[in-house]
Amino acid sequence: MTAPAESTAADRRRWARYLVEERAEGAVYRRLAARRSGEEREILQSLADAESRHEQHWLELLGGEPTRLPRAGIRSRLLGWMAGRFGSIFVLALAQSAEARSPYDSEQFATPAMRADEKVHYEVVRGLAARGRRRLSGSFRAAVFGANDGLVSNLALVLGIGATGVAPGFVLFSGIAGLLAGALSMGAGEFVSVRSQRELLAATEANGAADANAADLDIDANELALVYRARGMDQAEALARAQRIVEAAQAGVRRNATGPIGTHAAYDDHEVVGGDWSAAISSFLLFGSGAIVPVLPWIFGLSGTTAIVAALALVGIALLTTGAMVGILSGGPPLRRALRQLLIGFGAAAITYLLGLVFGVGAV
Repeated sequence: MTAPAESTAADRRRWARYLVEERAEGAVYRRLAARRSGEEREILQSLADAESRHEQHWLELLGGEPTRLPRAGIRSRLLGWMAGRFGSIFVLALAQSAEARSPYDSEQFATPAMRADEKVHYEVVRGLAARGRRRLSGSFRAAVFGANDGLVSNLALVLGIGATGVAPGFVLFSGIAGLLAGALSMGAGEFVSVRSQRELLAATEANGAADANAADLDIDANELALVYRARGMDQAEALARAQRIVEAAQAGVRRNATGPIGTHAAYDDHEVVGGDWSAAISSFLLFGSGAIVPVLPWIFGLSGTTAIVAALALVGIALLTTGAMVGILSGGPPLRRALRQLLIGFGAAAITYLLGLVFGVGAV
């Protein structure tokens, strides 16, 4: 393909920008592929190959490699840097947002196939990101909840106590006590919660006992189909499956028990819930790491209004950071999630601070 006769200098600059962006995106997928294995590696490499096809389209329009090319955008450079240093879930979550905003929808020189490719790429990246989110969901939920709870609850505690006018040492002692009490409570609560949920899931799983004894069933009159209907299959599918299993069992073919059938889930429910010990440890450590932040000003000898302002600043930065991380991983706008986290945290702290002012007892 050669450049259309009606193309302008602005068109060529735009094509060059598309060229460098396609190269940058392809490099991101190749770097992610190098860090993965199996099916995910193959999928990522295929995405990189598709970006190379798009790159070739713009090269042909430009008539070959330009002597000067613009730099890739900040987002593409950031993704490229992160792809070689961080876990793929963060990069894929950001790439999902980038793929959702294709510039080719309004680009007359992009082919229909390229526009369709971009839509498909978004779904592929979203699917890969969803896999990573499912692997993270159990422990990540506990970690974010623990960190946020530590930040907010201990900030509220030290501000409420500090507003009463007590000595700085008493505020520090209260903050450390709140840290330990909260971290132990969070860890124990998460362990019991996740262990109970996993035990509940285990009680609902199929154990394959019916399949194991299929060879002894009457091939014309048996209730094996009822097992599959109880697990969620429709009547015709359940009857067909029961017939196949009984025939195979009586023919001497060993059948292995299958997992839950009715859900047709693409992943293990236990994987989504997470591990009990990992959730408990994450909650304990993350609550502790969050709860120590508002106490730091008093640890370093500050007191009064100076300590309160410093605690607010430190916790504000931490809340914005955790909120932005949640936004990135969930595929939502990071800034909105960060501000939401900040407003909720400061709102809770403001209430306890006002209560401390109302019930102030003066310096001790």
